Amino acid sequence: MSPRKVKSKKAPAPPGSQAPERPTRVARAPRAKKTVAEKKTVAILSRKRSLYSTRRLVQAVKERGHRPLVFDTLRCCLLLAKGKPRMTYRGVEVRGVDVVVPRIGASITAYGLAVVNHFEMMGVPVLNPPTSIARSRDKLRALQFLAASGLDIPRTVMAHDRSNVRRLVDEVGGLPVIIKLIKGTQGVGVMIAHTLPEVQTILDTFWDLGQEIVLQEFVAESEGRDVRALVVGERVVGAMRRKAKKGEFRSNIHRGGEGQAIELPESYVEAAVKAARIIGLEVAGVDMLEGHAGPRLMEINSSPGFEGLEGATGQDIAGAIIDHALAYAEARAGRLRAPGG
Repeated sequence: MSPRKVKSKKAPAPPGSQAPERPTRVARAPRAKKTVAEKKTVAILSRKRSLYSTRRLVQAVKERGHRPLVFDTLRCCLLLAKGKPRMTYRGVEVRGVDVVVPRIGASITAYGLAVVNHFEMMGVPVLNPPTSIARSRDKLRALQFLAASGLDIPRTVMAHDRSNVRRLVDEVGGLPVIIKLIKGTQGVGVMIAHTLPEVQTILDTFWDLGQEIVLQEFVAESEGRDVRALVVGERVVGAMRRKAKKGEFRSNIHRGGEGQAIELPESYVEAAVKAARIIGLEVAGVDMLEGHAGPRLMEINSSPGFEGLEGATGQDIAGAIIDHALAYAEARAGRLRAPGG
């Protein structure tokens, strides 16, 4: 399916505001009731059932007549024996799962990836495979893939050489410069340095702590703004422009940024969908800067939050993810049933 433009809607609630337990602002199409025989079990990997995105995914599964299960990733027990991987959850054997929607937080990446990989070994379709999640978590690795595929990214440097910081800064276009932790998330571990002594101090501090960092070009024309596009399958299902609050250069909603629904130009839609495909993600939050020459890919997120996006656009993001998960599972099952598949 070819990428399409996103139609924006005005939301009655302010972007990023806390939604009620069963949000009413999201437009949903009526759906036919499923018969018992057609009912599927959708497992959502999430540390907390109370999180907005998890609640909305559970709600979307129920609205479609299917059965949601929420697994706390760290309570999944992985059992291995020759040719027979198994899993238990709180002591009960895990069986009958039709598809898994992983919501793996950055703090539990290692164990989360093991759980996702185990489901794959058990033959359960997983929306976002473990290799792709790991690739997206490493900012430099993701940018290497995107740049090699011809997408435009801000100039980026990774180094451990403390002897010539000025040269590193020159490589990304001079001051000010953005400094990022390789595995940061939600704006944590992202700093801006305006002088060479600032750059040197930040680099020395992180290197002494054993942290991997990158220096990145400051794209002045973005003016504290970026674009978040949420890709599901081969299309963008919602997009917004995020603007940093006063005195802040990071536009993340978690850092107090504001989101406004936008209709993406075709070049941004194509770039976002291509980025998700390159990294290998079925569901991805793609962050882009608005450069003079078009979109500049900044980051890609394999477990994107979408409270702010649903609030800003009025789109049923959770429903789009679950619809794609069910279709993905059906397609996988069809391939397995096909002769020679």
